[in-house]
Amino acid sequence: MNKIQHYVQGSWTTGKEEGTPILDAITGEAFTSVAIEGLDVPEILNYGRTKGGEVLRKMTFQERGNMLKKLALYLTKRKDAFYDLSYRTGATKVDSWIDIEGGFGNLFANASLRKLFPNQPYHVEGDAIDLSRGGRFMAHHIMVPKKGVAVHINAFNFPVWGMLEKCAVNWMAGVPAVVLPAPSSSYLAEAVARTIIDSGILPEGALQIINGTVKNILDTVESQDVVTFTGSAQTGRLLKAHPRLIQESVPFTMEADSLNASILGEDAVPGTPEFDLFVKEVRKEMTVKAGQKCTAIRRIIVPEKLVDDVQTALAKQLDKVTIGDPRLKEVRMGSLVSHQQVQAVRDSVNDLSKEAQIVYGNLNEINTIGADAKKGAFISPIVLRADHPFQNTVIHEREAFGPVSTIMPYKNLDEAITLAQMGKGSLVSSIATNDDKIAKDYVINAASHHGRILVLNRESAKQSTGHGSPLPYLVHGGPGRAGGGEEMGGMRGIKHYLQRTAIQGSPTTITEITGVYQQNAKYKEAEKHPFQYHWEDIQPGMSLKTHKRTLTDTDIQNFANLTWDHFYAHTDITSLDGSIFEKRTAHGYFIISAAAGLFVYPNKGPVAANYGLDSIRFLRPLYHNDTIYVRLTCKEKVDRDVASAEHPSGIVKWHVEVFDANFENRPESQKTEKDSPLVAVATILTMVEKKQETFVEMTEEKIEECLSALQEDAKPKWGIMTPQHMIEHLEYTYKIASGEIQDFEIATPEKILDKVHHSLYNYKKFPRNSQFPELEKDTLEPLKHADLATAIEKFKAQRKKYIEYYKEHPEAKLKNLVFGVLNKYEAYLLERKHLNHHFEQFGLI
Repeated sequence: MNKIQHYVQGSWTTGKEEGTPILDAITGEAFTSVAIEGLDVPEILNYGRTKGGEVLRKMTFQERGNMLKKLALYLTKRKDAFYDLSYRTGATKVDSWIDIEGGFGNLFANASLRKLFPNQPYHVEGDAIDLSRGGRFMAHHIMVPKKGVAVHINAFNFPVWGMLEKCAVNWMAGVPAVVLPAPSSSYLAEAVARTIIDSGILPEGALQIINGTVKNILDTVESQDVVTFTGSAQTGRLLKAHPRLIQESVPFTMEADSLNASILGEDAVPGTPEFDLFVKEVRKEMTVKAGQKCTAIRRIIVPEKLVDDVQTALAKQLDKVTIGDPRLKEVRMGSLVSHQQVQAVRDSVNDLSKEAQIVYGNLNEINTIGADAKKGAFISPIVLRADHPFQNTVIHEREAFGPVSTIMPYKNLDEAITLAQMGKGSLVSSIATNDDKIAKDYVINAASHHGRILVLNRESAKQSTGHGSPLPYLVHGGPGRAGGGEEMGGMRGIKHYLQRTAIQGSPTTITEITGVYQQNAKYKEAEKHPFQYHWEDIQPGMSLKTHKRTLTDTDIQNFANLTWDHFYAHTDITSLDGSIFEKRTAHGYFIISAAAGLFVYPNKGPVAANYGLDSIRFLRPLYHNDTIYVRLTCKEKVDRDVASAEHPSGIVKWHVEVFDANFENRPESQKTEKDSPLVAVATILTMVEKKQETFVEMTEEKIEECLSALQEDAKPKWGIMTPQHMIEHLEYTYKIASGEIQDFEIATPEKILDKVHHSLYNYKKFPRNSQFPELEKDTLEPLKHADLATAIEKFKAQRKKYIEYYKEHPEAKLKNLVFGVLNKYEAYLLERKHLNHHFEQFGLI
């Protein structure tokens, strides 16, 4: 019997002792074991801090996000292998989907958050703070990765999701992880971790996994580390009080089991969609993962007049739940994870039944399909009923971590809220109601005791993710018994692994530190117009001072007529008495438009498009005959992904300052202490193309140079082509590109054709050994020409036909075997990539 392995300090290893057997939850078979003896925990933690942390901390948020996206795609392609192992935990196909693909979904979701962070290794948080009246001393907050490791102590119920929902967050922050899955399902976590390590996508040391209970894991944690725990509240409290955590002030996030409550609104009577939705939601939360969810519904709180109706309807729903081998399609609920867990649930139910009556299910009887109920860790769904929930306290304190829930009545909404709060803090609560007033009253008054609240009704039902589904963008955690911590939550979760630091200095200094231009910082005068620079060459602070423009009375009236903005200050000067305006006033948007006319560079260049306005503020009016000039300054750069037919680009945020050019000439009587020549500020965004430095431009001269250097006996760097085969292949593709050959079907499948077509616009090389559809793999076609020299001449002649074709038909669109229908520009992009690919293949460039 093989042991489960650990990946620590750069290699896979096993514990030295015999190990504890791990059983298949369905068959009871011992198929593996886990042992931890001999692992050097302090060195494992230190390895993560140094080996993994040093690389992750230097990566930008964009790089980390793209790393997670790549990893998510890699794992998704290999997901089927994990399902077979997941069945051994007792999970059905649906249960496994939540765990496995839900875990991968966390990687995707956190990867997308890279768009909310700057293109640098650390984050700049919030707005700048002016600490001086003159604006020469200021402060900001930055957040940098902690120089420690994330120690994740995980529960048995979600070995994949539990690992990846936490790791995705710390990896995005630039912090490595040491994961400790619960032993009973650690074989599944090990399989996923092994695939992650084999991928080579993460830097070494970013992930270490210890598959077993390590009692001394907290003995050597340090102040830069972060510890997270998912499991029972009792164990969590013991860990939270560890002396080392207190001594080193180590952040500890606890996500404990909780007695989550779902409330049936008084309006949701039998016959309404909300009643049916409520009952189905309770049934689902009782049986998904066989109730082994920290977010499952443990307390069913319903109007007292509807208790019997809910009990009957829920029993009918549970009667439909088939239990057995989760590999069978007809099975809707599998087993618990182990016999020990079955016994724990039995003990809890026995305690609960002292104050509540079992009204559905039997601890001693269960019917299973395709499995032996005695050998597997099976248990029946159990529904209890507590008619006096305010006197019976055990139902609010004892959790049965399985398919067990208790119905209890309430007289009014205030009682329902009080009962929900008697759980002393939960991860999630929900209410089924179609009355938004009831929903508001419950949410506002119950929110203090719950980490998340779902309002379920007929409008949201089809798209609702359900009571028990934590989502990457929402906080996952809860007060009191639930642990008092938060996981995930989008940016909030990532910030948990970052150190927030206040920085003070001059605007110029803070600009350099943050990478964000700060008001009153020194300008960096651009040598040429900023719109002439590619994205990589633009830097925060790069600035342009424009020429001047006088705003005339005619300008203002024409703008009013063009836009239909006839606000009195612009068009009716007889109505200015008592207003803040002295005479005909320029429209604010005309000022910004006029400013754009001053700073926009008219010629085609790297600026691909106007991307919008982030903010705009008008500080004081401008009147007819006032003269303005503009300062255009790069404020910040934000990277972006490009998936459509456009070249790689990033977003540049520009700080636009509009100045009154005549300010100095204004009479002193018209100035106040707060007066400034600055009359308007805005942040505009432009999409700016990145440099193309991958490919050599294939001019006539460059092609001739490459062909002259091609020797008949040249050997390719990859593939089996000879020089002549390569040239004849290029000649053939030019026949397609010139319209000479078009009687073929596009080889690329329709579902991925757009993606393949759009790849022409990126700056990535064709993969080596790419397979041309009409060429047989690992086979050379018979040569068509007598020798290489003849082939080159034919190639040149065919290329000339291609050029002439598009001169005569500039609007033409022709088919390509791989990339679909191409226009003239796309044909050029393909030619550049294709020639670069093959000329590089033979060392010509």
